[in-house]
Amino acid sequence: MDTALVFEAPDFDVYEQMAADETLCNFCQAGYILRFFSWKAPGITYGYSQRRKQVETAARAAGKDIPDMTRRPTGGGIVFHEDDVTFSFIFPSPELLFEPHKTYEKLHNAINRKYRECGENFSLMSKKTESYAVNSPAMACFSKPVTLDILYNDRKVLGGALRKFGKRMLYQGSFQCSGARRRISFHRRVITEALADQFGLEWQTRQFSKDMLDLTFKLAREKYRTEEWNSRI
Repeated sequence: MDTALVFEAPDFDVYEQMAADETLCNFCQAGYILRFFSWKAPGITYGYSQRRKQVETAARAAGKDIPDMTRRPTGGGIVFHEDDVTFSFIFPSPELLFEPHKTYEKLHNAINRKYRECGENFSLMSKKTESYAVNSPAMACFSKPVTLDILYNDRKVLGGALRKFGKRMLYQGSFQCSGARRRISFHRRVITEALADQFGLEWQTRQFSKDMLDLTFKLAREKYRTEEWNSRI
């Protein structure tokens, strides 16, 4: 069994959430890291390659009057963080090739299998679909399931996005169904156990240190809140 860390952090806004993941990727040397987000307020994140103006148009069209919005370091589409269970998982990825399909297959199969063991009637989107275009118009992540998303009654409930940081992979996931955060203890247990089973992990809990918090707040201020980052395209 490999020792892995579950990091507990205070409530963050959407800018600090993204900064916290980048801080963990860059400054924590543990092989495997899991973090469940605790939210100060609703927020919107959008994919690294999405166009900001199109995202704003899509958010207005969806009736989402949420002022806090930032670009993720990961790909994918727009995610509205209102009642979702949001989490990140950082793990070794020494391969030179970036193969997202294999990563999603490993992670989502493990998570879906554990949910089904716990009596939840979820399924994996096994049908081959085209990857959605993230722009023109800007795509909302949960509006259209694609291959290897987790579904309930044909509706997408869990999806994720990826980014390689050197020889490590960052996966940012969102579980979205009505009342998800009211059952966050259940979802945390399922996801934690699923990843432990898949990777052979034994979890230990850690708190964000003062230095890590300082780095997170600095990165949020100097990157994720800036016009330069959020309107890069």
